[in-house]
Amino acid sequence: MADVLPLVEARLRSALGESDARAAVTFLGTDRVEVLRFTEGDIVRYATLGMSAQPMADPTSVVADPVKGPRAELILSVRAGAADTDKVLRPLAVLAASPQVEGLIVAPGASLDVGEPLWPGAPFTSVLVAEPGGLVEDLDLDEPADPVRFLPLLPMTPNEAAWKRVHGAAALQERWLSGGTDLRDPLRKSVPLD
Repeated sequence: MADVLPLVEARLRSALGESDARAAVTFLGTDRVEVLRFTEGDIVRYATLGMSAQPMADPTSVVADPVKGPRAELILSVRAGAADTDKVLRPLAVLAASPQVEGLIVAPGASLDVGEPLWPGAPFTSVLVAEPGGLVEDLDLDEPADPVRFLPLLPMTPNEAAWKRVHGAAALQERWLSGGTDLRDPLRKSVPLD
C-alpha cells in the first residue's frame, strides 16, 4: 500500500489551507509524529501527522495487522492570542504516539490525559475525543485498509474530565452546549457541573 502520510497531509491542506508552521517529535521506539499549524482568522488549528501511518491495534491481539484497523489523526482548534498555545505541540505529539506506545485505540468519546497543562497557563490537562467528519472528511484508503479519521479534540478541565468519567461524553457535551461554552477559548473556566 502507498505511504499514507502524503495523502493525509494533502487532505489536511485541502480542508484547512496551507500550514504556516510544523514541528516533529520522535519518541524512543515510535515513528516520527509531526504537528502542523493552520491559522484562519483568529482560529489556530493544530493537526497531527504520523499517527495514521500504522493502524491502531487492539492491545489484546497477539499480532498487529499491518493494514487493517482504525487510523486517525488529531485536530485541536483554539482561539489565537490569549495564550501561548504553540506549546501544545509536544502534548499533541504524545497523544498521537499513544497508540504505538500504550496500545490504545483512540476513538470518539475517549478521554486522553497528558498529566500536565496542554500549554503554559492552560486550565486543561486532558481532552475529549469528538466525532470526526465536521472539519476534515475521512480519507478513504485502498481496501482492505480502514479510512483515516480526523478526530477533533476538545480540551477538558480536571473537573470536567472527572464528571465525564461518571456521566459520559454525551452528557458533558450537552452541558457545554446548554452552557454556551466556547470550547476554543484557551483559558476558559469549567462549565457548571452541579
